[in-house]
Amino acid sequence: MAKVKKYRVAVIGRTGKGNYGHGLDVVWNPLDHVEIVAVADENDKGRAEAAKRLRAKNAYADYRQMLDKERPHFVSVADRWLDCHHDMVVACARAGAHVFLEKPMCRTLVEADDVIRECEMRHVKLAMAHQTRYSPRLARVRELVGAGRIGDVLEVRCRGKEDARGGGEDLMVLGTHLMDLMRLLVGDARWSYGDIKVNGRPATKADVRDGGERMGPVLGDQIYATYGFDKGVVGTMGTRKNASGRDSRFGMEIRGTKGIIQLTTGGMPPVYLLDDPTWFPGKSRAAWQEITSAGVGKPEPLKDGGLDMANLLIVKDLIEAVENNRQPLGSMYDGRAALEMILAVYESWRLRGPVSLPLKNREHPLTTPV
Repeated sequence: MAKVKKYRVAVIGRTGKGNYGHGLDVVWNPLDHVEIVAVADENDKGRAEAAKRLRAKNAYADYRQMLDKERPHFVSVADRWLDCHHDMVVACARAGAHVFLEKPMCRTLVEADDVIRECEMRHVKLAMAHQTRYSPRLARVRELVGAGRIGDVLEVRCRGKEDARGGGEDLMVLGTHLMDLMRLLVGDARWSYGDIKVNGRPATKADVRDGGERMGPVLGDQIYATYGFDKGVVGTMGTRKNASGRDSRFGMEIRGTKGIIQLTTGGMPPVYLLDDPTWFPGKSRAAWQEITSAGVGKPEPLKDGGLDMANLLIVKDLIEAVENNRQPLGSMYDGRAALEMILAVYESWRLRGPVSLPLKNREHPLTTPV
């Protein structure tokens, strides 16, 4: 798509059914070269409030009608609930509109594969709301890891929020950020093995339940997932429902032969470096150093704008990706890969052993017969 004076933007939300995500609706407001032409929301009150908030010229109850009449260049598919992600994005692609999509991408790999196929057929770009990968601090982390500052990476350790959603819901809703970051830092996972428990015992088929936010079936109140990457790197993601100290561990560690990098998630997440090959600062007396957007131990020159700042970086990159015919930094392929790592945990449970990635089974493992 050639660069235009003003891009036409539309927003799809669902008040009471996922709403408008984490600021995916208002992200366009600061940009001078875009115009929010319409919003779609099946809820009358929510639609009126969104139109006022976004200063949208038109508002629709049916997003398909909006896409047909308004023909936007870009659309924020903002609702957090997953049951309509596939249909909404496919409708956008068929209307030729590029998409900024709330995470996770879809419920199943069948849906994700279809979304990608529809977008590819029409040369539509899709950017995922995996905000942390766009953080200026993550750029420094990637440079440090690539330059060998922590040596050869040996393992990556992740924990979910471990609140009331701990286990299956945590894996889906928040695990998508962690899976995305693991891939960003150490590449594609080649295999996965999942250990899933309910009330301390091995999970069974009878324990499968519907997850919140219409995410589809989930399993387990305690999950420990293991992934194998190239060069012998192993990654893990653990989550337990209502664990003591919940919320405080949400994040990851990258452990290498020369040291450790710790980070959480967000627009400007706290990031720290430990130059210590023993991994025991109590023994070595090594000190943790903060990593800012300027580098190790340097003052942070940027203001922390939180997710709003990160979302703005995403849509700016999406626009540039369209203008330059490249993929966004966090593309639909990255969204599918994160989802595949999540569902691989369930496929491993279903088959009672490690599974290779990409998965052969594209259906949801918890609804697939053994």
